[in-house]
Amino acid sequence: MGVYVDGSALSRYLIDATSTGDWCAWAAVWEAELLTTTLGVNELRRAAAWKGSADRAVAHGVTERLRVVPFSDQAFGAAVTRAKGLTPFQALHLGVALTEPDVDRIATYDGKLARTAAKEGLQVVSPGRRPGWWTQSDS
Repeated sequence: MGVYVDGSALSRYLIDATSTGDWCAWAAVWEAELLTTTLGVNELRRAAAWKGSADRAVAHGVTERLRVVPFSDQAFGAAVTRAKGLTPFQALHLGVALTEPDVDRIATYDGKLARTAAKEGLQVVSPGRRPGWWTQSDS
């Protein structure tokens, strides 16, 4: 099964990001199963743009390796109907994670997205954080 990765998780590939070591070790094992959207790719590129050329190179390498899936009508529908209380970008990430046929997990460090995804039946993956961390997170 696959793991949908949002921008908050993708940014953990960058040098000196919180949980970079934990994320990179976990992702090295699971990278063949990771997928994202152009939204996730753009969030990663935006985070890297504020950093140095080494981070921009890391971001480029990551986007070359990961599978990028398009937004389907079903994903947009799920974003509207099953993502109450989320921002539009959070809702789009959730919509794709819920509707991609091979996805059963979501990698995120966003508390609101993690809470909603868990309620919707997705396993939340956040290497470097304790299990269930999102239940006590305000973000």
